[in-house]
Amino acid sequence: MATTVLCLFIFSTILSISFARPNTLNPPHFKEKEKALMVVEGMVYCQSCAHIGSWSLTGARPLPSAKVGISCRDHKNRVGFYKSVKTDSNGYFYCPLEGLEMKRYYKGEFGRACTVRLLSSPAGECNLLTNINGGIEGSALRDVNKTVVGKGYKAVVYSTGPLAFRPGRCPPLVHY
Repeated sequence: MATTVLCLFIFSTILSISFARPNTLNPPHFKEKEKALMVVEGMVYCQSCAHIGSWSLTGARPLPSAKVGISCRDHKNRVGFYKSVKTDSNGYFYCPLEGLEMKRYYKGEFGRACTVRLLSSPAGECNLLTNINGGIEGSALRDVNKTVVGKGYKAVVYSTGPLAFRPGRCPPLVHY
């Protein structure tokens, strides 16, 4: 009786070890590692004279070739990544953060560690910075649950803004 139990125990142990061992004859084919990429997008406008002094972008027009800066801080609050980008003809910017190799971010996550700031405007009549949505202090990123999948990469898209410059001179408002 004891030998039968011992034989069953040995048999079940050998059987469980053989099933637990990975199949080395035909290893599964793994896909190449997909490269994770972060992308930041947003809009830059020129604020209307009618709404200067407020955060309203009613009547604002898109600002082509405006420059914004994207900076990311590491876990010790040091700038670990920086990139600047220009807007297209519609005031839109889409910036893949290639070369971003930070392992740990300030405040624990990418969206809170990176900010976007206004840098310069090519339009002479609309080149003063505003702090609409943090254009001067640094606009926080929002995860908009948007991903772009391409060959060999997967990009997670974050959004910011909209940001705005304002005109330096506006006609006076006349109230009669």
